[in-house]
Amino acid sequence: MSALDPAPSRLLSGFSVEMTGKDIPALHEAQDVLPPGTRVNVTFLGNEDLPMRLAAAAAVKAAGHVPVPHISARRLGSAAELEKFLGALAEAGTVENVFVVAGDPAEPMGPYEDSLAVIASGLPAAFGARHVSVAGYPEGHPDIGTPTLWSSLEGKLASLADQGLDASIITQFGFDTAPVLAWLEELRGRGIEAPVRIGVPGPAGIKRLLGYARRFGVGTSAGIAQKYGFSLANLLGTAGPDRFINDLGAAYDPARHGVVQLHFYTFGGLRATAEWVRDFQG
Repeated sequence: MSALDPAPSRLLSGFSVEMTGKDIPALHEAQDVLPPGTRVNVTFLGNEDLPMRLAAAAAVKAAGHVPVPHISARRLGSAAELEKFLGALAEAGTVENVFVVAGDPAEPMGPYEDSLAVIASGLPAAFGARHVSVAGYPEGHPDIGTPTLWSSLEGKLASLADQGLDASIITQFGFDTAPVLAWLEELRGRGIEAPVRIGVPGPAGIKRLLGYARRFGVGTSAGIAQKYGFSLANLLGTAGPDRFINDLGAAYDPARHGVVQLHFYTFGGLRATAEWVRDFQG
């Protein structure tokens, strides 16, 4: 299958990307290759602060794209901190689309145990959020059982529906299409119709990709190499998601898998990812 076949191109239409609060220069460097109106997620990491997150969201909007600020539930010290963040986003006109995730800390830093607690508080909606994305885990989570993952996802989507908010799911990145496709079928079988953005690693160094995979419990090094199509003998090389996207596009069936697009984790940089998409689409 070539990159010009319609199935992979269909998945790439309207792709989204991710940046950190420190990536404003990288955003500017990618401006001439990033399609106008691209959804750009802005992370909520422990080594970033409120001004950095706000500045990054504002920069995305100023560049003509759609900012999707992250809200990390377990990193919030108080309801007042959440209100301050949402209020500042609202003032800057960057609160309409948000991504709510539990976050990395083993213990909550404040009153929010998980992303459902943030959603159920009603604060995102009260400050003007209209579209809320939540996380999905096709290959499971190293610290959370599969039944809990499903019940949590269903609870979040139910709360968003009760509040009249649009919802979508962004998945953790992976290197194997088989669990992604199986997860999508189960998702639709459970009656969940929310659009899904499948997480894909952007082109990056092999050592970096393997490092992130270990951190997030995604597969084994040997399994990743076999499925993704690179050699463990050349750890200094780079790898792109060509095979993953072609395989996903070949098997994707809207009738079974619903509305699906791609979300790029830009480990190798925003510009490198945008250039890769441009070249892949031909």
